[in-house]
Amino acid sequence: MKRRHLFELEDQPWFPNRVRDYATDYLHFVETRFKLHRAGIPVLADALRATASTHIVDLCSGGGGSIPEILDGLEEAGIRVGATLTDRYPNIPAFERAAADRRITFERAPVDARQVPSRLSGLRTIFNGFHHFRPEDATAVLRNAAEAGQPIAIFEISQRTLRTIIPLLLTPIFVMLATPLMRPFRWDRLLWTYLLPLVPLTCLWDGLVSQLRAYTTAELEALGADADARASWHAGQVPIGTTPGTLTFLVGSPAESRALERSV
Repeated sequence: MKRRHLFELEDQPWFPNRVRDYATDYLHFVETRFKLHRAGIPVLADALRATASTHIVDLCSGGGGSIPEILDGLEEAGIRVGATLTDRYPNIPAFERAAADRRITFERAPVDARQVPSRLSGLRTIFNGFHHFRPEDATAVLRNAAEAGQPIAIFEISQRTLRTIIPLLLTPIFVMLATPLMRPFRWDRLLWTYLLPLVPLTCLWDGLVSQLRAYTTAELEALGADADARASWHAGQVPIGTTPGTLTFLVGSPAESRALERSV
């Protein structure tokens, strides 16, 4: 189906920070509980080896995403790296919890993925956040990485198919079932989930919009070519465990590092 860039509530600067944080906490819970991004670890490991990167700069980190789980998976593959969490609207409490892991640091100040500070060097990653960008902004994200001489790896669970959209209609139920299991426990999380259900409704709307915003592999490679035709860009999909879902990825490296094209 045609890509439609409808608005996501979490993207809006006026949106309440508390509700945004609890919505990203839910996404973090689901991603880690079901290990949704483990499927991308071999792709990420190849990218790190090919570019000799020793650090990950995670963009659009939300509630911390799957970074701790991903670092564990990379260690199992024989690669030990650290990671820095960043976001345009940083969820500081979630970042602080993630940073209890000594491999992880974070940026307190907002970081725009289109203009990443030059002091943040390493393989840039975006897990399930690239659909937030319109094509011109998505191109800017990729171009900024290429111009900075930094490799980038993007992973997306969202897809523009009815197979992924229809189950999301049950999101409010899933949020309400998951909330008692989420830590740390907070009374106002219950308020915004059950009494004033802004968190379930936010997750429902933004989840549906995320699917409609998703890019196909062909669209991702075209965005990369528009960003920097000299760089190496490779998109594909890998199955998510035994589920019917797939993880879409785009990996790019600067023009001076073409080994990535052969290894991914």
